[in-house]
Amino acid sequence: MLDKQLQALADMSNKYGSNPEFVLAGGGNTSFKNDELLFIKGSGTALATIKPDEFVRMERALLNEIRTKKYSDVEAECEAEVLEDMMNARVKGETRRPSVETVLHDLMEYKYVLHLHPATVNGITCSKSGEATIKRLFPDAIWVANSKPGYTLAMLCLKTLEAAKAEKGACPNLIFLENHGVFFAADTTEELDVIVADVMGKIKAEIKAEPDFTPVEYDVDKVTAVAPVLRMLTGDGEAASVIFSTSKAVLDYDPATKSFTPDHIVYCKASPLVLADGDDIKEKYDAYVAANGYKPKVAYYVGLGMFAMADTYKNAKTAEIVFQDAIKISVFAQSFGGISTMPEWLETFIINWEVESYRAKVSLAAGGAKRLDKKVIIVTGGAQGFGLGIAEELAANGAYVAIADMNYDGAKAAADKLPNAMAVAVNVTDEDSVKAMVDAVVVNYGGLDVFVNNAGIAKAGSLEEMQKGTLEFVTAVNYTGYFLCAKYASRVMKIQHSVAPDYMMDIVENNSKSGLEGSNKNFAYSGSKFGGIGLTASFAMELAPYNIKVNAVCPGNYLDGPLWSDPEKGLFVQYLNAGKVPGAKTVEDVRKFYMSKVPLNRGCLPVDVARAIMYCVEQKYETGQAIPVTGGQVMLH
Repeated sequence: MLDKQLQALADMSNKYGSNPEFVLAGGGNTSFKNDELLFIKGSGTALATIKPDEFVRMERALLNEIRTKKYSDVEAECEAEVLEDMMNARVKGETRRPSVETVLHDLMEYKYVLHLHPATVNGITCSKSGEATIKRLFPDAIWVANSKPGYTLAMLCLKTLEAAKAEKGACPNLIFLENHGVFFAADTTEELDVIVADVMGKIKAEIKAEPDFTPVEYDVDKVTAVAPVLRMLTGDGEAASVIFSTSKAVLDYDPATKSFTPDHIVYCKASPLVLADGDDIKEKYDAYVAANGYKPKVAYYVGLGMFAMADTYKNAKTAEIVFQDAIKISVFAQSFGGISTMPEWLETFIINWEVESYRAKVSLAAGGAKRLDKKVIIVTGGAQGFGLGIAEELAANGAYVAIADMNYDGAKAAADKLPNAMAVAVNVTDEDSVKAMVDAVVVNYGGLDVFVNNAGIAKAGSLEEMQKGTLEFVTAVNYTGYFLCAKYASRVMKIQHSVAPDYMMDIVENNSKSGLEGSNKNFAYSGSKFGGIGLTASFAMELAPYNIKVNAVCPGNYLDGPLWSDPEKGLFVQYLNAGKVPGAKTVEDVRKFYMSKVPLNRGCLPVDVARAIMYCVEQKYETGQAIPVTGGQVMLH
């Protein structure tokens, strides 16, 4: 029976936890209780993914003692004593930290409890007529006025529940907390679902206006000038994440609005950094930190939009979502007499409260650092072949990868399989397209650390066969495209350098062994790659003062990749038809010929190239180099 009940608890948790209408930043809480034990979600864990065996097990007899025990009159000492007792109430061997609301869950006289913070509900709990509206819509529910969370809130709820039970003869199954959220309770999850649906339906029927988050046009050049500055300030001169977004709802929001709920303070801080045209961004940022003692999580740029900022992309995304939740509440509250934010005394308490600090740290934990941890990297030509393999390897090593390709659908399919990746369409021969690519990456991540110029094309043919248009096309992609990409990538990097002069960034051209030695009847490709190495050395000299290293890696033949193996357009077919391999009669003859040239007896693989790229990034004293990755086929001299 218990196994079924815990599975029902997990299913309920996953259902509501995976629905953004109900849960904010992985928050919310659920529990199940029988006569002896309470099973509750641990602090900082997510409802959307929790499993039946992952709930913290608590002994109810010991929890009951917390409700009746006399604690210190000194607030900080009281909270510490309660926390200690709550931790001791865990079943022996339990190591996870229970939710701060454990005592509150235990005192409700129902088996299943669901605590959520829907913006729809908080449109009422954070409004001027909130209490009156709740009494009108839900006469059997109770309203709990603003209180310090934890033990103090639990005791206030207990007192209110006991009074309601004495008056009505039954324990209420709905608790609305001012500037906080709602508790639902029932003896089965099916009953609980009915209660939730009834509450949400009645509240939605009262709402007269919805926020409009439809994206609007914005000054992209302004955004791409501001975001890299904020990124370097957020990361103290190291990689961080900044996400820009804007809409009519964002632009209509008053950034002077105080916090609505504890979640907004935990994930967005008590107020945003407010910027406007003409501001010195670093000066305003530093003044904010000096005044508050912490960094901003959101920068609200008047007339432009919002920048969500954090150490990692995940945390920046959380800040964006939570700030937009505050915008939703501000709009919904207009249907209930206007907004009512947290009182200053409670806001100050939440800012300094140890338990909320712990919850944020656990929820936002980034995990162990990897080789390219948090670095933003663009890989052109990333939808297939070398580019796709390189993108996958860089992402596996912690990078936030933008897969750029003319084949947007292919890039999107690849990006969808990688963590924190994005797809962007680009034609590297078109200057406007290249600029748009870089702009899109900066809007999404806040800046750029490494540009991998991988897009390339090979067209084999002899002097007699090669057409002028074909030569110009190969040159446009392999040579001119590299120039355009380096031009716009370095613009962003220079902005980052202006704020963090010690930070090092990289442009890496995925060149070819054909850029190191001539290639018979393949001069269009080889010539463009020789030119690419010339660009690499020249860019390296020009960009060195900005701590931008520029290097080339020169792979051998990716014999298993589509560039070589495509049955219609692959190089094996091209070289066979061009007579490049004397005596070859089949594609397999051509393949054997090229394998025989490699001392290590295999073709080059994407992981080999990715490792060379990572070397370029990690070392601090190489620039302007062309590094062979050929299995010994081409050696340094």
